[in-house]
Amino acid sequence: MRKRVGVLLIVFAQIASLLAACQPNLSQEANADKSKNSGGNEEHPLANKKIALIMQINLGTFSAQYIAGVKEQVEKFGGEVQVFTSDGDLAKMSSNLDAAINQKFDGILIDHGTKEALQAGVKKAKEAGIPVVVFDADVQGEEVTVLEQGDQKMAELSLNKLKEDIDGKGKIVKIWVAGFAPMERRQVAYEQFLEENQDIKEIAAFGAATQNTALDTQAQMEAILKQYPNKGDIDAVWAAWDEFAKGAVRAIEAAGRTEIKVYGIDMSDEDLQIIQKPNSPWVASAAVDPKDIGRIQVRFLYQKLNGDNTPKKVVLDPVFIEKEQLPEEKITTDDLHKHVEGWGASEQGYTEELKKLESK
Repeated sequence: MRKRVGVLLIVFAQIASLLAACQPNLSQEANADKSKNSGGNEEHPLANKKIALIMQINLGTFSAQYIAGVKEQVEKFGGEVQVFTSDGDLAKMSSNLDAAINQKFDGILIDHGTKEALQAGVKKAKEAGIPVVVFDADVQGEEVTVLEQGDQKMAELSLNKLKEDIDGKGKIVKIWVAGFAPMERRQVAYEQFLEENQDIKEIAAFGAATQNTALDTQAQMEAILKQYPNKGDIDAVWAAWDEFAKGAVRAIEAAGRTEIKVYGIDMSDEDLQIIQKPNSPWVASAAVDPKDIGRIQVRFLYQKLNGDNTPKKVVLDPVFIEKEQLPEEKITTDDLHKHVEGWGASEQGYTEELKKLESK
């Protein structure tokens, strides 16, 4: 009897063992489902990064679209962005950079600024192990990648079109401001242009970057038009920034002087609406898509976060937009690639690892 009971116990134990082996591992399946539902982002070392964007000035639709490009790309990489605006105050910009370092952001983007205001903070970021990518600021260092728009090329494109339209001879107004790295590069091309075209004369020059740049430019341009009241006194205006171009256009339209044509740099949705207006004085502009600038800057920052070697300088290729290329119906910069070759959708800065991260 005892022997039979022992045998039965052994059989029951074997059956229980087999049943247990057939049961699913609920813990493993739950983890697999969790990974599947989250897209696996928690497993990628570049996901969930906190990025700081330090701006010298946040003004106009160009800046708004640039910020949108930054946020779009960071969010596609599974991160988040905090924007620090400095209202044109370089001391505040330096403090904002220090704050981002002290708050231990994973990466820092810088928009404009000066070497004097930023160099010490960039060095501090390096010491803290925080990578930095700069747009349009003269910051130096082995650890920094600096993006610029090809400013001399943009100036050359707009000035050559101006020259063509006035047959190489005439009187022009320049709207420009010192103290910004891209402006300084554009000025180099402008000075060379005047030297090579002696029959084109600058009769007035002004410009200031303020919190109301377009409005202040309009007032200054109105004063210039009163100083030169007759048709033929001014043939064209060269504006080294789209905020300058907007102000000049409004003054020219208000004075009924639309024979004076405006040639600009940069492009935004608001700029495009002005250029598309019937009889608009603004006839051409050289630019890089501001959203693309933001996207590309983020990509190079994430390359650094991934430990990749990045170049010291990245030059973004501009395109040239002329009024005659545009359709009659109103469009936005999202549609501009349909009419102007080379606009938007740049793949610059992408790597296979970043494409993999974005796909998650």
